[in-house]
Amino acid sequence: MPNHLADSASPYLLQHAGNPVDWYPWGTEAFEEAARRDLPLMVSVGYSSCHWCHVMALESFSDPEIAEVINTYFIAVKVDREEMPEVDSSLMQATLALTGSGGWPNTVFCTPEGEPFFAGTYFPPVARGGQPGLVDVVGALGQAWQQRRGEVVEQAGIIAEQLRQGAEPPAATAPVPPAQDLLDAVGADYDIVNGGFGGPVKFPGPTLIDALLVKGDPTSLDMAQNTCEHLVRGGIFDQVGGGFHRYSTDSQWVVPHFEKMLDGNALLLGTMARCWRRTADHDPDRRELYSHAARRTVSWLEREMTTDDGLLAASLDADSDDLAGHSHEGMYYLWNPDLLVDALGAEEADWLRPLVHIDAAGNFENGLSTLQMRGRVDWKRINTDLDKLLALRQVRPAPDRDDKVITAWNAMAIDSLVEAGMILREWTWVSLAADLAERLWAAHWAGRTPLRTSLHGVPGAPAVAEDHAHLALALAGLAGATGRGVWLDRAVEVAQRAVERFSADDGSFLDAEPSALVAVPSRQLTDDACPSVTATMVKALRRVGLMAERQDLLDRADRASAVLAPVVAQNPRFAGWALADHLIRDDARRGLKPATVVVVEEDEVPGDLASAAWRMAPAGSALVRGKAGTSGFGSWFQDRTDSTGPTAYVCRGTVCLEPVTDFLELKDPLWRRV
Repeated sequence: MPNHLADSASPYLLQHAGNPVDWYPWGTEAFEEAARRDLPLMVSVGYSSCHWCHVMALESFSDPEIAEVINTYFIAVKVDREEMPEVDSSLMQATLALTGSGGWPNTVFCTPEGEPFFAGTYFPPVARGGQPGLVDVVGALGQAWQQRRGEVVEQAGIIAEQLRQGAEPPAATAPVPPAQDLLDAVGADYDIVNGGFGGPVKFPGPTLIDALLVKGDPTSLDMAQNTCEHLVRGGIFDQVGGGFHRYSTDSQWVVPHFEKMLDGNALLLGTMARCWRRTADHDPDRRELYSHAARRTVSWLEREMTTDDGLLAASLDADSDDLAGHSHEGMYYLWNPDLLVDALGAEEADWLRPLVHIDAAGNFENGLSTLQMRGRVDWKRINTDLDKLLALRQVRPAPDRDDKVITAWNAMAIDSLVEAGMILREWTWVSLAADLAERLWAAHWAGRTPLRTSLHGVPGAPAVAEDHAHLALALAGLAGATGRGVWLDRAVEVAQRAVERFSADDGSFLDAEPSALVAVPSRQLTDDACPSVTATMVKALRRVGLMAERQDLLDRADRASAVLAPVVAQNPRFAGWALADHLIRDDARRGLKPATVVVVEEDEVPGDLASAAWRMAPAGSALVRGKAGTSGFGSWFQDRTDSTGPTAYVCRGTVCLEPVTDFLELKDPLWRRV
């Protein structure tokens, strides 16, 4: 008997459509069925590129006997965490409260009203290695519901109240520490040898790197540059194909968890470009590393992540098949000395092998290795070799791709393509961003209820706050780079809609509109793989407000920023974009207010002056370029000409500095304190 997932627009849910478990998607039908049958819910949350999600599906959810136990005691609900981040976040908070740790797959048992009472992550099918088996857990909890329901409901009520209290923003018990104290607190967790923070499991942390790049002081800059260098040199970066894997399983960035996510790569693309612009000309080796990572990542986005709709897919799976058809984690990305010889010939393989740290022992399983970039790099030669490896690799069975299009993640890519393209003078990237934006707006936004997801053109989940925040930010950035006022109009529309729909009473932003199905509405104020919704809204409102001369949006950003202040004070390492905003505001108090920089030039392709503006402007600046008389940007182009050639105007508040026509003279007004 088929379950209820066959019509889903989520590849993850479709992977489970043939299970004997009677899965429902998250929604009113599942809750109504739970009420009708007086059964609790077993909610399983995951995503299509998750290795352990696949393992649990194969071991347990495909087993008819285990499925019968689940179907007897529970209404089974499947959630794609990428499709419904607000549900994922709420249930993950419950798992953390109940167990002290979290991850995916996330398995949460709830009352028919959706209040969690028991949770875990991966469960083996039967007890193994001291870990309870899923069949035993389901049976015991099902019997508890039937025989000791009062205790279960009481436990659920206690957890729900804890979650409601935990969802409240921390109180501002003391002033936010000085900027340097916050940066010192971040530095306390810094790995001075390998770059990055914490460990041994390490995430790249692009939002925190962005914060370290704001002021450019030597200590913060070194942490950012060293981390980016180790990321690009490490096995976490796909040296052959470009793009970063999700995280490293070790502190040296050698062996990653191999799934590749659009959101993380989109953010890292922008971070690499910003790190490049903060790195001095006299450090060309580091600069080349960062630009190399950016260029190969863009190539990967175009080659491997573009869907038939011309938008960007969500992720690539961690697992892939060997030539015998057996699935292994990371198989697509691994090499040994013999494979190098097959691709390059013996002589060239001997040259490359020590540079990418390949030996017979391997650093992974069965003598296989990830590639790592070592020492000084002959870029022309090594790129030629990497391209040959890529050609050979494309013969291998590729990992599965989740073709789901996510608004927020595509918007992240649009924003980073614009900024990286302007900084590295790759105008085709800005054109690519514009094409993505046109397609995304038409597919997910124009003339319809805004969408978060779609699959092959089929509408999926509705847009949540994250989608609005990143889309407003990206469209404003695209407007500035292209001089097309229509993008700014759309950014204003999206930002205003977000303020109307997702504002919380205290000035922060909810992850989604309140729903009767979510026991405790999610409001995440710290970052995880992506920046928090409130921090992203602050950044978007500031950019849109400056460019459109909308003081109301700037005031709304200030109000939200104030809610984030105690979060920054308590957890600066886990609030990267909020920390960056605080550091920008600290500079503003010292006279370096965020500027609107207007470059008037006739050519469609940015010239030296526009390039200099994007490369040198302080963080938090709003950058706009266009022809004289360009409309759609408030009064920024009124009475501003380029009669003597391309001209830049730098304005802070009501003060505009003298026009600049020589890009070599632009740094002074950009950084002059008023």
